[in-house]
Amino acid sequence: MAKEILQVACAIIERDDKVLAVQRSERMNLPLKWEFPGGKIHQGEPPGHCVVREVSEELNLQIAVSRSLSPVCHDYPDFSVTLYPFICSIVSGEITLHEHKALLWLSPPELWSLDWVAADFPLIAAYCRQRNRKPA
Repeated sequence: MAKEILQVACAIIERDDKVLAVQRSERMNLPLKWEFPGGKIHQGEPPGHCVVREVSEELNLQIAVSRSLSPVCHDYPDFSVTLYPFICSIVSGEITLHEHKALLWLSPPELWSLDWVAADFPLIAAYCRQRNRKPA
C-alpha cells in the first residue's frame, strides 16, 4: 500500500527577533512534538493562502507572509510530507491555542533546544542560515 503524501504549509512567525514554536497536543499525531504552526493544503489552494488560513484557525492570528523558504520533503514510517515554509509576521490578534498544548517564543539558536517533529529540522537549519545572511 502506498504511503499517504501530505502537502502542508507552515508559518515561521517572527516577532521581536524571536520565532513562534507550538507544541502538538497529546491527541494529535506525533504527540507533544514541537512544530511551526500550519496545516494541510486543500486541493487547488495556494500554499501561501493555506498558511494564513491555518494560522487563523489554529491560533486566532492574522499574519502576513514576508517570503518563502524552499519546500522540504520528509518520510515518516506511515506517511510522507512536503512542507512549504513561509516567514511571516503578525498583523493582528491575540494567540489562542485551539489545537496545540503550548507555545514558546524563541531566538533562532534556542529553536534547537526543543523536541521537534522531524520534518521541521531542515526548516530550522534553513531559517537560521538565511537569518545569518541578512544584512544588519
